[in-house]
Amino acid sequence: MIPVRCAAVSGIALSEVNGQTKILLMKRTKGGFWCHVAGTVESNELGWQTIIREFKEETQIDVGDLYNGQYLEQFYENNLNTIEVIPVFVIYCKPNQSVIINHEHTEYKWCTLNEAKELAVFPGQKVLYDHVWHYFVDNQPSELMRVKIG
Repeated sequence: MIPVRCAAVSGIALSEVNGQTKILLMKRTKGGFWCHVAGTVESNELGWQTIIREFKEETQIDVGDLYNGQYLEQFYENNLNTIEVIPVFVIYCKPNQSVIINHEHTEYKWCTLNEAKELAVFPGQKVLYDHVWHYFVDNQPSELMRVKIG
């Protein structure tokens, strides 16, 4: 049997950079691949609280507009012999959002959809970025998807 585990969340940041909507990607120190924000849920946290904390830790971005991305990342983690399921959140940042990365990343880039998909090494990332673009850039998300954080 292969267990299913849901111990982390992830988040996609969107910002208008010089008038064009872009997705934030960062290059991981460990592994050297490009990704979005993600982190493990701590014992006293709800998933949405985790992504707010992770955005602050990894990018120094203060989350304001938070949405349930209505998407679950899922993949087989061979080192743990588990199927990982990760709920995705989406945040809208202020225009030309500044980013200060922590030690987990070596660089960051605000990307167009095509640039993000070119940098992504995992097929699931490319599908996720298409999903976010369709439901959060090309279309206005439902207010039912907004996460009330305050």
